[in-house]
Amino acid sequence: MRFRAFILVGFVLAVSTASSFAQTQPGDEIAKYIRDNYTKMEVMIPMRDGVKLFTSIYLPEKKSEKYPILLDRTPYTVAPYGKDKNGKDQFKTSLGPDALFAKEGYIFAYQDVRGRWMSEGTYQDVRPDIQNNTPQQIDESTDTYDTIDWLIKNLPNNNGRVGIYGISYPGFYTSAGSIDSHPALKACSPQAPVSDWFHGDDMHHNGALFLVQNFLFFIGFGQDRPSPTSTADYLKPWKGRDTNDSYDFFLKLGGLKEVEDYYQTALGTHIKFWDEMMQHPNYDQYWKDRNILTHLNNVRCATMTVGGWYDNEDLYGALQTYQHIEKQNPGIFNILVVGPWAHGGWARETGDWLGTAYFGTATGDYYRQNMELPFFNHFLKDKGDISNLKEVNLFDTGSHEWKSFDTWNPKTGIADTKIYLQPNGRLSFNETKKAGYDEYVSDPMNPVPYTQKITRNYPRDFMTEDQRFASTRPDVLVYESDPLDQDTTVAGDLHPELWISSSGTDSDFIVKLIDVFPDDYDYPEIGKLPNGQPDRLRPPMSSAWTVFQPGGYEMLLRGEPFPARFRNSFEKPAPLVANVPAKIRYEMPGIVHTFKKGHRIMVQIQSTWFPLVARNPQRFVPNYQMGTAGDFQKATERVYYGPGKPSAIELPIVK
Repeated sequence: MRFRAFILVGFVLAVSTASSFAQTQPGDEIAKYIRDNYTKMEVMIPMRDGVKLFTSIYLPEKKSEKYPILLDRTPYTVAPYGKDKNGKDQFKTSLGPDALFAKEGYIFAYQDVRGRWMSEGTYQDVRPDIQNNTPQQIDESTDTYDTIDWLIKNLPNNNGRVGIYGISYPGFYTSAGSIDSHPALKACSPQAPVSDWFHGDDMHHNGALFLVQNFLFFIGFGQDRPSPTSTADYLKPWKGRDTNDSYDFFLKLGGLKEVEDYYQTALGTHIKFWDEMMQHPNYDQYWKDRNILTHLNNVRCATMTVGGWYDNEDLYGALQTYQHIEKQNPGIFNILVVGPWAHGGWARETGDWLGTAYFGTATGDYYRQNMELPFFNHFLKDKGDISNLKEVNLFDTGSHEWKSFDTWNPKTGIADTKIYLQPNGRLSFNETKKAGYDEYVSDPMNPVPYTQKITRNYPRDFMTEDQRFASTRPDVLVYESDPLDQDTTVAGDLHPELWISSSGTDSDFIVKLIDVFPDDYDYPEIGKLPNGQPDRLRPPMSSAWTVFQPGGYEMLLRGEPFPARFRNSFEKPAPLVANVPAKIRYEMPGIVHTFKKGHRIMVQIQSTWFPLVARNPQRFVPNYQMGTAGDFQKATERVYYGPGKPSAIELPIVK
């Protein structure tokens, strides 16, 4: 395949995120049911400033009852549009958040957001929420309010109740749409919602740019639409380099300035949002305006936020959206669900496997049947049993069971416990009395790969990938505990606290938390399954599985970069003093994971994670995002341990 296919695959995946994630493909039976039992209408709904938004509506043909409305607002197209060549309306093949909804009896409304596809107006990425003091001052909250108001007043047989939902970018439109909730809005489910593109969602993690996925995404998504359209014909064709290997491609491309310029070479145009992003390397007002979390006020609808433990794009958004709604809107029904899924996997996958990780049960099926459908049915139809829904519903990825808590990061029953780096690559809950350090040379021209798979885009299961491929590299420090003498459950956010130094004046430090399986481990749960079970009980790994041995599996649980320049402030970065120790402490999105008896806890530390994370030049420059390959330099990195500089990872351990 040509490199252009590499780009188009990335764009198609991004563009279809909401529709494909929120609508599983259940086959011909559901598609036929929809055609036989729904009618379709397409309307332009006026907003308060006169702009009209294209909305596709599916109405049940049965008129003997009134139906609630489920609304999905998306930048990724509400296709199919219009009629086919025979003059018949074109229908979606699934409706609602998952395949169970079509037969439940809802009115389904899909809307192209302002400035995208068939809607009028000007598009703005993560449009800031504002005060809306005049009719001309709009944001995603007002567009949602005006849409709901029109739907309630104009659609026949509606029961006066509305729910909204969406995954990823549509998750942002969902949570933003719940601000100053319309009185008819009764249920809201932001799923993997974009929340803060600087600290933890999609674009950056702790200010470090996530390169490969965003470069691909904006090739298509970032091109300006000249006028409302139902096709992507306006997109300029990609004329870039031909390769299947994203590691090699980005390695040779250079620094982020060269990445920015490559858009011009390959597309004949710059990407406006990418160029803006490159001018804002720090957490300045530009990013603060685009952080929706602090604006999640006056939310009056029942809310169920959903995320996946292995979602490297928007797990941060799920955890933070729940917490901010809880803090800023006391008293409402507000719950959190997080399972063992990659980005959007809860909407379409069985959920018993992710890559080489096995979870013992069909978690996706369970969520859809026992959580998502009952939630909307309860608040929109007075029929759903929500007894399974607790305040915080979290799947333990080590014990393979759902657990509930009173809140995220609970204090009761949790002991924040440090596990310390030790000499000779050891890890212990006891501090060492021997002071020292380990060191490695970080070379931006030979960066540590984040996956052993050669891919165009990032593999969706890399966050469960066996880390043995990285353990042997000289630029990766490895620390490992003794086998645990009892099950140890970690539940909550993680806090690396490292004493480091560098021969350069800036570096990233990536910390990975890993569960090391016993050498004789061989998925005992699978051996207990009866004969004749379907293929899904085996890992969908194809040829990769043939070389994987579960004995000794170093299962990645969480990895997160932190640029040392932000150790004191995200607003005002500061250089390191070469070879002088400094302390960095930061928060990694949490886990709920039981390290089983006989397993080991491992921590890996490195300074590159490529090309997932853009390379740090390892010299301090005012704007590293305008750095070139000429700015890269090798650096000797040290990580200290022992008295005075006790590097550790703080784990919230269940007592």
